[in-house]
Amino acid sequence: MATLCRPSVSVPEHVITMEETLELARRRHAGHPQLPLVLRLIENTGVRTRHIVQPIEETLKHPGFEDRNKLYAREAKSRVPAVVQRALDGAELLTTDIDVIVYVSCTGFMMPSLTAWLINEMGFDSTTRQIPIAQLGCAAGGAAVNRAHDFCTAYPEANVLIVACEFCSLCYQPTDVGVGSLLSNGLFGDGIAAAVVRGQGGTGVRLERNGSYLIPGTEEWIMYDVKATGFHFLLDKRVPATMEPLAPALKSLAGEHGWDAADLDFYIVHAGGPRILDDLSTFLQVDPHAFRFSRATLTEYGNIASAVVLDALRRLFDEGGVQEGARGLLAGFGPGITAEMSLGCWQTADARQDVRRGMTRDVSRGVKRRVRQS
Repeated sequence: MATLCRPSVSVPEHVITMEETLELARRRHAGHPQLPLVLRLIENTGVRTRHIVQPIEETLKHPGFEDRNKLYAREAKSRVPAVVQRALDGAELLTTDIDVIVYVSCTGFMMPSLTAWLINEMGFDSTTRQIPIAQLGCAAGGAAVNRAHDFCTAYPEANVLIVACEFCSLCYQPTDVGVGSLLSNGLFGDGIAAAVVRGQGGTGVRLERNGSYLIPGTEEWIMYDVKATGFHFLLDKRVPATMEPLAPALKSLAGEHGWDAADLDFYIVHAGGPRILDDLSTFLQVDPHAFRFSRATLTEYGNIASAVVLDALRRLFDEGGVQEGARGLLAGFGPGITAEMSLGCWQTADARQDVRRGMTRDVSRGVKRRVRQS
């Protein structure tokens, strides 16, 4: 079965603290009638630090959508390759071992996708398939894992590279002063993550089942209003309460697999905000400590959109992983309102697998060529 290997994660060097964020809000929106509410909401996020691709002085400017998008492309090309290389190294694979690249981002636009540039720049085979996902927002991290799982189910010898690149700070709009927009100014951060799903071998989460669920009638709760100035983020006040209707979907997926969602060994979920995690703990009847990886991402990096689930998984790896066969859940939540969910067990590659991979590398490459031609 396909195995989701150790993710590689990178955040930019420019840092803004919660204290700095609150002071900026006080200074720039001193006359806002709901400023006390906004300050309280930002404080309640629990986000202590965020990382951004530009110094805050530059971030607060708006040179126009064209310049913003050029900066997105430039920063992505500058930062993504190193993250990808670490993910490949962690999975013990070469660029030529990859059959598909799934690229997810909702904070900039490129056509052709960054996948084409990566194939040329990093030496991936020209037959490598490309799956860019641009409109699933924060749920795209979970969707990328699921599409990788689907591909490896169809082609068991294949390997899939997942890349999530989110520069949320480039979506800052100084003219948006609604409560939801001002809250997002203190919640979202920038980050890049990459991970490999191996069709055979590898250490990590052995993916066993995936699913998707959309709450009917909620497509306007999280959305972009696309204007000449770029992406304007709209956040409905009902979004924090969405775990109550989504928790049954998580329970249902686990139940279909013969598992109890309240009795798993690890949980890797998107941390859109602290209430998401608090409500999941309540509705799934899970100890809050189970979501410590997601909460740590939120605290240290903020909401880094589609990259959150991969960073939370990276933290599980850093803690030493879990015991062989441990059962877990991975889920991303985003616009729609959509949940992208996966179930899997922890797997450790044994020495025999490693030896066999080394002995059959040439044979496996022949198989890989047949997969690409099918």
